[in-house]
Amino acid sequence: MQLTLDAVPHAPPAHSPVPGNRGIWVGIFCELTEFALMFLAYAYFRLTFPEDFHRGPGLLNTTAGVANTLVMLTSSYCAMRAMIAIRRNQAPTCLRWLAATLCLGVVFLLVKAWEFNWNLAHGVVGTGNSFIAMYYYLTLNHLVHVVWGCLGLIWALLRNWGGAYSPADHEGVEAATLYWHATDLAWIVIFPLMYVLR
Repeated sequence: MQLTLDAVPHAPPAHSPVPGNRGIWVGIFCELTEFALMFLAYAYFRLTFPEDFHRGPGLLNTTAGVANTLVMLTSSYCAMRAMIAIRRNQAPTCLRWLAATLCLGVVFLLVKAWEFNWNLAHGVVGTGNSFIAMYYYLTLNHLVHVVWGCLGLIWALLRNWGGAYSPADHEGVEAATLYWHATDLAWIVIFPLMYVLR
């Protein structure tokens, strides 16, 4: 007896042990590689222009840096709670936690906009000082990643609102929250380098 291909039972697709998807991990790898290179540049300029880096943190608004650190840490907590909720089949709760994460992302952007305005008003510009140039290079790049993270959260919010996610299939929530955690991690390194170390 010869079996046709249609008669052979198909095994269910194996669930990947890696959260999210391969695409988001490529994006996270690229993001972290980019920041690693920037941190190497920071180390080079710190060794080359020690006086700029000794005086630099005193020129910045530390309150804004601390505020945004608290915002990022809290937003990562909210992102984690969103993941817990969707795994427990609590889609409305997941939606609320994703919305909270997104709102905190917007707060980060608003604080950063206020900080940049404060910088300009106090003459903190990126010319003639290697520390300030490095500060803008790092924080503006991070700002771009926060914007991308917010867009990913909006996408996950809309998909969740449409009923796309369940405990068995929530790859989109995982991807959005993983990227958000990576962006938070980058800020946790940027904050002491820019605002604390002298």
